[in-house]
Amino acid sequence: MTKYLLRLYIAGMTPAARRAIENLEALTADMATQDQELQVEVVDILERPQLAEDERILATPVVVRKLPLPVRRVVGDLSERERVLVGLDILER
Repeated sequence: MTKYLLRLYIAGMTPAARRAIENLEALTADMATQDQELQVEVVDILERPQLAEDERILATPVVVRKLPLPVRRVVGDLSERERVLVGLDILER
């Protein structure tokens, strides 16, 4: 079983942030049916600016795959599912 830790960084509840949250929820719902353990965190950098600085978040929304290593990032509203899965190295090209 593969364990994934995905962290979505947003800057307030903007329309793009809402779309990213909805798209990530749909993606993780599909992944949960497979042999994978998923943990998802949503971080609003307006509320936790130090974390954004520590993680070098320059644009939002961005999803970061913290586990398994190496870290992977995808910027945007996550609407292009295949691009997101390939970018996070969850789906083979």
